Amino acid sequence: MRRKLPVSFYNLTTLVGVTVAAVMLALITILIITDSLRGFGNPYMGLVTYIALPAVMIVALLFAWIGFIRTRRRLVRGMEHRYPTIDLNSKRQRSLLTWVGILGVILMALSGFGSYQAYDYTESVKFCGQTCHGIMGPEYTAYQHSPHAKVGCKECHVGPGANSYMQSKLAGSYQLMAALTGKYHKPIPTPVKNIRSSKETCETCHWTGQFYSPKLRNHTYYLADDTNSTYQINMMVKVGTTDLGKDEGIHSHMYLNNQITYIATDAQRQVIPYVEMHDKDGKLIVYRDTENPADAATLAKGERHTVDCIDCHNRPTHQFPHPDTTLNFAFGRGQLDPSIPELKTAAVEALEKPYKTQAEGLAGIKTSLVEFYKKNHPNILTEKSAGLDNAVAVLQEIYGRSYFPEMKADWKAHPDNLDHIHSSGCFRCHDDKHVSAEGRVISKNCQNCHLIVGQGKPGAMLPANMKGLEFKHPTDVGDAWKTTPCKDCHGNSEGK
Repeated sequence: MRRKLPVSFYNLTTLVGVTVAAVMLALITILIITDSLRGFGNPYMGLVTYIALPAVMIVALLFAWIGFIRTRRRLVRGMEHRYPTIDLNSKRQRSLLTWVGILGVILMALSGFGSYQAYDYTESVKFCGQTCHGIMGPEYTAYQHSPHAKVGCKECHVGPGANSYMQSKLAGSYQLMAALTGKYHKPIPTPVKNIRSSKETCETCHWTGQFYSPKLRNHTYYLADDTNSTYQINMMVKVGTTDLGKDEGIHSHMYLNNQITYIATDAQRQVIPYVEMHDKDGKLIVYRDTENPADAATLAKGERHTVDCIDCHNRPTHQFPHPDTTLNFAFGRGQLDPSIPELKTAAVEALEKPYKTQAEGLAGIKTSLVEFYKKNHPNILTEKSAGLDNAVAVLQEIYGRSYFPEMKADWKAHPDNLDHIHSSGCFRCHDDKHVSAEGRVISKNCQNCHLIVGQGKPGAMLPANMKGLEFKHPTDVGDAWKTTPCKDCHGNSEGK
């Protein structure tokens, strides 16, 4: 039988390599067609199709080439070295070159397509959130229920251009090794140290220089009492600068006319003993925590940060809300029946029990509710059985997207700085305890950031007042709310 290919081609290594490469190419083609028909919905199929199989095909072709070279060297050993000659007058060689050219063009086209698909796949939300689901499951679940659920992971975590892509993948190689060896943090540490600045992320959509008027916010709270009674607080939130360009409100922290830097002495930036402010005239004002002052050595070890969006909006996407927040929404949307006595109390108790796994938590919620009402309101088990069954389903849904015991991820592990009820938030600096050498104080006056224009229970609301009302606590705690941080009662007072 006449051989159509060079003699060097006919060796075991080359034949096996070419065969494996051909099989991989066929599998890739089949999987691409299958994946496209199914809507590209499986992240693991993408991992196999665009990364694993092409890698095997390239290695197989490399082995085939090595086998070809080794065989050729054996054939010419002992003879004068000669380079291969191409004789276009030979019909056999012309035919061979034509097929090599055609196959080469096809392979290059497939390689280009595969490379782009691999790039596109590794930039996708599914790759980030589902490929390592056990580790990234909490972040991916929280992302899907966030205000930025339509913004891809790469917009904040990678960035545009080849340089950003390579830096991200190099960092990802370390994370891959950590995942394979099981040596990863539980929970995922935040804030992320190598996250891009808000100038490169937030400000591509949110324009800091634009005038933003005060916003009316209406908050409805359901209290942990016998009747799950409601309490309304309506406030005007001073979002940013006035239309005259005057600095006031929350966004006066930003680097429009001021530059504020601080030193945090803990990894989550919850303890801030030192703050600097450079005003628009360049004057420097230094504020120090007078209650828990940090010495020079402690400050030297701490990290210095310039205040930007992420220092307050630190959970813009991966939000793990406090149960009080999610339950208020559930009551407000009619998902929970407020006529069931003490349902708010029982629900918080069921959600906050220290379950070891998410599956245990989902099962334990029903047990917890039944035990609570068997002990406190046994008649409710029969009179409101449908409402309780519905409450179990709602609480399980809340638990499934807010609590991840295996990764130790919940609202306690990831404090939200956007308010000051369940974590320190604003009170990290605004506590009347950060004082400058000149006697200036970082105030915790509520009206610096918002004005309460209405508050109270339905039917007993205090009259609206656009000058601002003094906060009135829903329950009688005297003046304790003026001196005690909200989180000491409502949140994670230990900061764990």
